[in-house]
Amino acid sequence: MSRSWERKVQKNQSQLNKQRKKEGKKPLSIGSSAASAEPAVETFKGRSFIFPIFLLMFIGFYISVTLRSAVYAQTGAMFWVTIACYVLLAVLFFFRRPYLSIGKEFIRSRRFTGDKSLYKVAIKAIVVKRGYVIIEQQKGGNWVFAQATNRFPTDQMSEPLRIFAANNGIPFVEK
Repeated sequence: MSRSWERKVQKNQSQLNKQRKKEGKKPLSIGSSAASAEPAVETFKGRSFIFPIFLLMFIGFYISVTLRSAVYAQTGAMFWVTIACYVLLAVLFFFRRPYLSIGKEFIRSRRFTGDKSLYKVAIKAIVVKRGYVIIEQQKGGNWVFAQATNRFPTDQMSEPLRIFAANNGIPFVEK
């Protein structure tokens, strides 16, 4: 009887939350559904512009070399499709913003190969310099968040990282 009661409560709660959402009110959270909610995560976003600029320079070089050679007469539509694909890739990397999310026991970021998470046991230290935030891993390369290259708000990132380090027993170094 207890499980069926819990299911009824959850069903009624989800219906009520849908109704409250339509009205613009906060959803209710009772019992187990409140415990399963994801903890607050603070996210800082940057802007990638170096790699897109490099790609556009590469495209310019590729076009200038191809147009000046005798091979250009033999190139067909694939030449322009290739150029369009490189431009699309540059636009994709420009609008796909890098970020740093700070949770209760993890740090998440978008790396070149995808989104990666570092949990507190995998972090050796957090170093904050002027314009840089460096997260040193136990194993692997350091994560560097720079104001100059990726437009990260490093000044705003330092205080939440200090709190994260204090709560999880991670050395925090400020230089």
